[in-house]
Amino acid sequence: MTIKERVFSGMQPTGSLHLGNYLGAMVQWIQMQETHECIYCVVDLHAITVWQEPKELRHAIRQVTAAYIASGLDPKKSILFNQSQVSAHAELAWIFNCVARLGWLNRMTQFKEKAGKDRENASVGLYAYPNLMAADILAYRATHVPVGEDQKQHLELARDIAQKFNNDFREQIVAAGHEDGVFFPQPEPVITGPATRVMSLRDGTKKMSKSEPSDMSRINLMDDTDKIADKIKRAKTDMEPAPPTDIEALKARPEIDNLVGIYAALAGISKEEGLKALQDTASEGPSIFTGLKRVLTEVAVEKLGPIRAEIVRLMDDPAEIDRVLADGSARARAIAVPILADVKDIVGLIRS
Repeated sequence: MTIKERVFSGMQPTGSLHLGNYLGAMVQWIQMQETHECIYCVVDLHAITVWQEPKELRHAIRQVTAAYIASGLDPKKSILFNQSQVSAHAELAWIFNCVARLGWLNRMTQFKEKAGKDRENASVGLYAYPNLMAADILAYRATHVPVGEDQKQHLELARDIAQKFNNDFREQIVAAGHEDGVFFPQPEPVITGPATRVMSLRDGTKKMSKSEPSDMSRINLMDDTDKIADKIKRAKTDMEPAPPTDIEALKARPEIDNLVGIYAALAGISKEEGLKALQDTASEGPSIFTGLKRVLTEVAVEKLGPIRAEIVRLMDDPAEIDRVLADGSARARAIAVPILADVKDIVGLIRS
C-alpha cells in the first residue's frame, strides 16, 4: 500500500512564540503547505506535562494559533488544531506506552535536562512525553516531520516505535491488507530552513528558548518596535576589534555568528551576504557592530511588525480562533480516527 506524503509538526502553548520558532520552524512550515498535505498542531497535552495555570493556558492556545495564522499558515491549505480536541493522540499514546521500552525513554536527554536534579518529582507525563510525540505523528501516518535539532532524538524514538509495532504485529498487519507488513511509516526528519538553530541574544552558545529566565535573550513575536530595538541594541557581541574576515572566522565568534545568521534569514540573503553587511557597516559607530545592529533592527521590525499586528487583531476575536481550531480538529479526526480503529483491530481490541 502506498502511503501518502504527509507532514506533521507542532508547538507548545507555553509562553509567547519567538524569533527562533519563526525562523527555525514556521518559515519552513509555510513553504511546505504549498507542496505537501500539512497538519500543524498546538500541542496542549504536551504543555501540561508541567503545571500550567488553566486560564493562561487557554489564552496561550489561542495566541499560538493566532501566531500560526499571522505568520502565514493558511487554515484552508493546512489543518490547524489543538491536540486535546483529537482523542486519538492520547489513545494511541497509551498503546505506544505498551510498545516502547523503558530503556529507550531512559536515553532521552531532554527529560534529564527538564527534570533536572529533582527527577523523582517530575510528572510521569514529562517522562513519557516522547511516546505522545510519536502518537502525534503516527496517528496521521505522517511521513515528514519538520523538527529542530533538539527534537531529533524524539523523532528517532518515533521511528523505533513504528518499526517495533510493525514487527510485533506483522501477521495482523498483513491480514489487514498491508501486504508489505508495514502499517506505520518511518517518519523522516526535515531539518532545513533559513536559520534552523537561532541562539540566545545573551549567550551565543545556547538556543533561543521560551524557558530562558531573561526576556532579553529572545525576540518574541509579540514584542513591539521599541522592545525589538532595545533587545537587539543590548544583544551580546564580543570585544574583538575587527569583524570576522570569512565564514570560518565567523563561526568562532558565536554571538556575532548568531546576529549575522538572524539578519541573513530575515533579509532573505545568504550568510556570506550577511557577513558582508557587517563588514560594510563596521565603521558606522562606536562599536564595529553598531551598523549590523541597525540593519538587523530595521529588517526585524519590517518582518515581525505585521505579524504582531495580525496576532493582536486575531486575538480580538477569540470566537473566530475557536472556530478555526474546531474546524481543524474535525478534519484531523477524519484522518486519525480510521487509523486508530485499524490499530485497535491489529492489536486485538474490541471496538463498537
